[in-house]
Amino acid sequence: MKRIQTFVLLFLFLSVYSAYAQQTELLAEIENPNVPDTLTGWDVNWTLNLNGAQASYSNWAKGGSNSVSINGASLFQLLYRQDRFAYEFWLRGRYGQTRIKDEGVRKTDDRLALRNRFLYDLSKEHNEFKIFTNLNFETQFDKGYDFGAGPEGEDVLISDFFAPAYFVQNAGLAYYPERNVSIETGLGLKQTVVREPLLSTRYGLDEGQRFKSEAGYTFGMNVQVGIMENVVYTGYLETFSNLLKPVSSTDIFITNEFVGKINNFLNATFQFNLIFDDDFSNEMQVSQLLSAGVSVSIF
Repeated sequence: MKRIQTFVLLFLFLSVYSAYAQQTELLAEIENPNVPDTLTGWDVNWTLNLNGAQASYSNWAKGGSNSVSINGASLFQLLYRQDRFAYEFWLRGRYGQTRIKDEGVRKTDDRLALRNRFLYDLSKEHNEFKIFTNLNFETQFDKGYDFGAGPEGEDVLISDFFAPAYFVQNAGLAYYPERNVSIETGLGLKQTVVREPLLSTRYGLDEGQRFKSEAGYTFGMNVQVGIMENVVYTGYLETFSNLLKPVSSTDIFITNEFVGKINNFLNATFQFNLIFDDDFSNEMQVSQLLSAGVSVSIF
């Protein structure tokens, strides 16, 4: 069953690329997620997003709970190119909470991720193939709970800052068939850090252990396409296969984001994320978020 889930997810992700990668005219109009071939020197971008929602009911026959939610996101990006060498750095943060009447405040979104990417063109004239090296890090800002999952109905802590945190270093060959598409494969190392020993076994570590290192091979794919007027789809697929485990235990992370531009400041965003990591669970992890709010480019 896990293998079937893996193949289905890969098929859906690749279908987006095959359906839209040929829209070259539209691709030229949207922001390039990779280091542009025309760039010389440095380019800096920083975008902030703030989204919110509110629901209120009074004597409402259909029922409902009053709620207020807010979430913010930040993406800081540095790009550099000189001759055949390119470098990309980005720091991404997302955090959201909602207050529901009689249930208190609960977290709705939480991510802190950093990426360093080094690229070198194998040819001066044709830059489709590149050697790459990635140094990546990911964790969350705040505590996460499985609400009401305790033996007496209490909330159970399942995550926290640096519990877990992941460091990944990999290198290999990257292929850029289109301006806004990249495919890569290589060898890598992955370190899992769990600052809180009580959570160690939840993330594949021995009881009380705080650190684990693995070696494996990696595969990644990044796609950004315009699917209709003022709507852009960004998708990212990343896998890590431990050399000492069967392929069916491959860690899979897929993120999908649709951004609809309302005007120069207002955007509507839909995120749909899938994670398979059998260190945490044998079931697929799924999250989705639909929001609208203000988007500001600082520079």
